[in-house]
Amino acid sequence: MSLLSHHRKVAVGAVALATLAISCGSATASSSAVVAGPTGAAAAGKVLWTPSISKGPSSFASVQCASGNFDVVKDPAKGSVWRAFQAAGEERCETLSPNLKEGDTFYLGWSSKVDIQDSNSRYVFQLKCSPSTDTANHPIEIDATTGRIRLQEWDTDHVAHSLWTAPTTNGQWHSYALKIRLGRTDGTIDFWFDGVKQTFTTGSGTFTGTTWDGDRNYLKWGSYHPSSGDATNTFTSPIMATTLEAATAGS
Repeated sequence: MSLLSHHRKVAVGAVALATLAISCGSATASSSAVVAGPTGAAAAGKVLWTPSISKGPSSFASVQCASGNFDVVKDPAKGSVWRAFQAAGEERCETLSPNLKEGDTFYLGWSSKVDIQDSNSRYVFQLKCSPSTDTANHPIEIDATTGRIRLQEWDTDHVAHSLWTAPTTNGQWHSYALKIRLGRTDGTIDFWFDGVKQTFTTGSGTFTGTTWDGDRNYLKWGSYHPSSGDATNTFTSPIMATTLEAATAGS
């Protein structure tokens, strides 16, 4: 991609995103949290963003979903959680928040369970960029299908690099955590699954590559890819924070 195309202006889309620029260095619009780390020691961290269960879907910048198919539900294991229901034939049921800032480093943490009623894959998490064409489109994504969960990175030529896979089943809760540094070719990803730091297919625990592209990047949770069967992604409120411990406190 040329430098000119990298800096092109974004066409105004149908979905307006609330601007929420984050900076983990200054952590301006956030609340403080002190939580117990993996060893039991207290670890201070700052929460940069998290949606509010009590406020409901309006706490996300936008919801791309059929009316009534995204809401808060009660789960016997996790309590009040988000439920994204993508009916058969629908393209997506996803939430958007927040906007990101190139060069920032942050942690994300949440838990999720899926129920996919066909053999096709659904994106359950995306770090998405705009415009979608002539970019990586979704530099980081986690997708699920019957029996399998996968983490992939997509480069500036929109070529996928499978970094990690694990078995799963419908209705099984898993926790996810990511440390992300946003960069067009020098971004980094670290990943924890069910509380354990993962080693990628590269043999390393840190992947370096594309984690940012285009002119605007933001985060999405839910279910995406039109398919013949229903799909549901139920997840706890994601937390973006300055430390792993703070990001995973709600998982």
